[in-house]
Amino acid sequence: MQINKISPTFTSNTTNKKDYLSMFHDKAKNSADMTDTIVVPRTIFKGYLGIMTGTTLLTLGSLTNKHPKISKPLSIIGALTSLYGTWAFVRPFIIKDAKGVATTKEISCKE
Repeated sequence: MQINKISPTFTSNTTNKKDYLSMFHDKAKNSADMTDTIVVPRTIFKGYLGIMTGTTLLTLGSLTNKHPKISKPLSIIGALTSLYGTWAFVRPFIIKDAKGVATTKEISCKE
């Protein structure tokens, strides 16, 4: 018996494999929901980052309360960062002509 005359009898199942995102696309009622994007002003994005970072720093400060030289600065920096994040998040809604706030809606044409 010669080895080079032996042909494989199995079939590969690689064509039926689906990637992770396509499973979500198949189950979604409106598949456009998976690919839609939202334009967020930069100041609102900075606000999210500031609030999340400030909350993290406040949590770290409260976890290290046995070391006051570390706990107090982390808590103060966390509170200030959260305060900045709140200001950056709210500023576009309060001051309409602030720098970095979109005043006109951009219309994009996809061809």
